[in-house]
Amino acid sequence: MSGPAVSGRTRVGKYELGRTLGEGSFAKVKYARNVQTNDSAAIKILHKDQVLRHKMVEQIKREISTMKLIKHPNVVQLHEVMASKTKIYIVLEFVDGGELFDKIVNKGRLKEDEARRYFQQLINAVDYCHSRGVYHRDLKPENLLLDSCGALKVSDFGLSAFSPQVREDGLLHTTCGTPNYVAPEIWKADFTFPSWFSSGAKNLLKRILHPNPQTRITIPEILTDEWFKNGYKPPDFQQGEEVRLDDIDAVFNDTEEYHVTEKKEKPNSMNAFALISSSQGFNLGNLFEKQTGIVKRETRFTSQRPPNEIMSKIEETAKPLGFNVQKHKYKMKLKGDRTGRKGHLSVATEVFEVAPSLHVVELRKTGGDTLEFHKFYKSFSSGLKDIVWKSEGNT
Repeated sequence: MSGPAVSGRTRVGKYELGRTLGEGSFAKVKYARNVQTNDSAAIKILHKDQVLRHKMVEQIKREISTMKLIKHPNVVQLHEVMASKTKIYIVLEFVDGGELFDKIVNKGRLKEDEARRYFQQLINAVDYCHSRGVYHRDLKPENLLLDSCGALKVSDFGLSAFSPQVREDGLLHTTCGTPNYVAPEIWKADFTFPSWFSSGAKNLLKRILHPNPQTRITIPEILTDEWFKNGYKPPDFQQGEEVRLDDIDAVFNDTEEYHVTEKKEKPNSMNAFALISSSQGFNLGNLFEKQTGIVKRETRFTSQRPPNEIMSKIEETAKPLGFNVQKHKYKMKLKGDRTGRKGHLSVATEVFEVAPSLHVVELRKTGGDTLEFHKFYKSFSSGLKDIVWKSEGNT
């Protein structure tokens, strides 16, 4: 499976790190390549001091433990966990199809057969997790990823719980997760169906959204539902060997024998100029995949201006658009002051030097809605025209 190009700038153990795939308050996810096997991976990077400061040690340990326990084709796989003196590296399966949420936003409602296939895979994953004593507690389209073959993958087990937290009635009683997706018993289940729903889908959803957990449909009952069984294919996979969890504490220890090293490697000139040639100025076409029409979450442009001037121009352009700016060296975080459909829009920018008088500026959406990022980009790009380098092929 091919993935985003890796510049060779940073190496962690046997992994060469590439571009940033996602960024949150406490973690950053980067594309990586295993230099021994050439396989792609995604590495979630956390700073130990932040984890300790925000008292997240137990949550991170729980997330790692959960993902080690779950080996299923519809769950993002954890390959290994590494640590340096200052960072924790969680090496995950690289899933290249994006979120189910974004697919729905970009393409509109799914056809019923396609929606059913995703739902069948989701039930397969949840059923297996429950059989291993694991309860996700934050299932939503944003945490359901799709690979290039259309397989659904459950991700983000940061709020998961283990079976000891389940009471005698078989239920979890701690309220957590995302408000729009919490269990039905906090509401009266007063809802209507769109006209295009089939009767079979309506009947199953009524039983799933029933507010009484004692009489609500169970997963074994879902598996026998006539609408659910249409075209159903049970998962085909082998159970792995016994999983050891006693090594998880090692990633939080300062023992040198457990550490991997993070080594900076200077990119060669060919890689640098290949990057330049792929940055086609600052035009809206960079935000779209040509084949699929999907709006991308990042873009780049080149500039011959000094980095301090580039930083100042970005700040000068962002503030009138309603963005708060945080600067650290040659990185900036732009956070919108308005609450959008998926929270506040956040954009990370970074200036890279690829030659003494030439820089590449990368912009990534790190929070909020992708379509709102595209709207922001239209106004933002027009304010930066003075600093964008126009090569002969882009004039």
